[in-house]
Amino acid sequence: MTKQVLTVELMDTTLRDGEQTQGVSFSPAEKVSIAKALLQKLKVDRIEVASARVSEGEKHAVAQLNEWATKEGLVERIEVLGFVDHTRSVDWIVEAGGKVLNLLTKGSLKHCKEQLKKTLDEHLTEVKQTIEYAQLQGLNVNVYLEDWSNGYKDSPEYVYDMVSKLQGLGINHFMLPDTLGVMSPQEVFDSLSDMTARFPDNKFDFHGHNDYGLATANAMYAVKAGVSSIHCTMNCLGERAGNASLAEVAVVLQDKLNIAVNIDEKEIHTLSQLVESFSGKRCADNTPIVGADVFTQTSGIHADGDKKGGLYMSALTPERFARCRSYALGKMSGKASLAKNLEAMDIDLDSSQQQKLLQRIVRLGDQKATISADDLPFIIADLLERNEYNYVELLNCSINSGLELESTVSIRVRVNEQTYKTSGSGNGGFDAFISAMKKVLDKEQFIFPELIDYQLRIPPGGKTNALTECTVTWLDDGEQITTRGVNANQVLAGIGATIRMINLKMHTK
Repeated sequence: MTKQVLTVELMDTTLRDGEQTQGVSFSPAEKVSIAKALLQKLKVDRIEVASARVSEGEKHAVAQLNEWATKEGLVERIEVLGFVDHTRSVDWIVEAGGKVLNLLTKGSLKHCKEQLKKTLDEHLTEVKQTIEYAQLQGLNVNVYLEDWSNGYKDSPEYVYDMVSKLQGLGINHFMLPDTLGVMSPQEVFDSLSDMTARFPDNKFDFHGHNDYGLATANAMYAVKAGVSSIHCTMNCLGERAGNASLAEVAVVLQDKLNIAVNIDEKEIHTLSQLVESFSGKRCADNTPIVGADVFTQTSGIHADGDKKGGLYMSALTPERFARCRSYALGKMSGKASLAKNLEAMDIDLDSSQQQKLLQRIVRLGDQKATISADDLPFIIADLLERNEYNYVELLNCSINSGLELESTVSIRVRVNEQTYKTSGSGNGGFDAFISAMKKVLDKEQFIFPELIDYQLRIPPGGKTNALTECTVTWLDDGEQITTRGVNANQVLAGIGATIRMINLKMHTK
């Protein structure tokens, strides 16, 4: 029988467990920025921000965060992992201004016996000693039962005995981790149903890992079993395969179990991008909820169904997450995909023109070129032999580069009706090209925008002769412009993106 609760707390542990991701280490300033956004923007119920005694830098970050949270009335929602070491972890947390200790205890007989070399009673004596000291220092205490999932499977009597002997100690949350991510949804439901039935007065948290790709499903079944708090991380950060994704868990609980959560869905994507930037770990484009492509329809038949009646839409609307639906352009495109993009850009073409344009898009898709809505005006201008986006045309370009030598470029370029020949030099072929173009465009009083991002990509599985897609983002009078170029030569791909930027800016003016 499902034991549903009306509201579930989400505890985000991106800043503690998420930092155990290989290669991830947040600076104090980054940690404070993420914590503030989680609490004030996303409105997560609780956050776990650090492990005690890690470093002085960590202590400084936690102290800075707690100082801010105290002023905002949020300090009780900030938690720190501590260890069974009597005074040391507690003193560290207190000195950092903390109010909540998440005490890490051994939740399996194997860990207690083989790692600690102690009996349960010996371990619990030290656990109780640490809890009593923490409470005397004014801390609220939650308890982790480390490796609980294996402990419950291999030695359930140990788990029952441990939880029973911790009753009456003023513990707020008993936190049950699937430390190695080994449980299935049915195992989660059966074991947690047992725990909540045996100890109905306890508040249980479930802390899931994603080693089998089941973390979101396991969180769902934990709630069905009566658990009232779920631990998550942003972008599934965490050791090995990561933890349960906060975005996925929040949406699944609401849409599939009618369980309320307190977060602001419209901030999920912004938080994901912030964590992505600070962690250096990019989300896959098809990551549920937060991925770049998850609200993009690629198939023409899907676009046609949406156009005729929203036939391929679900409760996962992009508007829920302050995002927009798009329709990809490529070899899978149909008339409806193209029509959706033309409609969004307020471009009107007759049926014959649309058919020619679609053929061109499909042909480019066959060549593995990535086509975006930003590319449409250029493709249309080329197709219809219009001049609005053809102010500048690169007629010839020769690039010379060498090891420990400055690169040089010679170009022949048409600007409106005038043809120029010039050269430039720089730190690499692209820099040399920009130098040469500036000489030409200075005559047109053209001001180059600031380059803020430059990305190169080839299709998955691409060989050394594959097309290269270059995406360049520019900042022009406070507005971002993104242009793309496609060429087998990486430098020429960047040059193509630059020519498009120049034409777009000239057309805008």
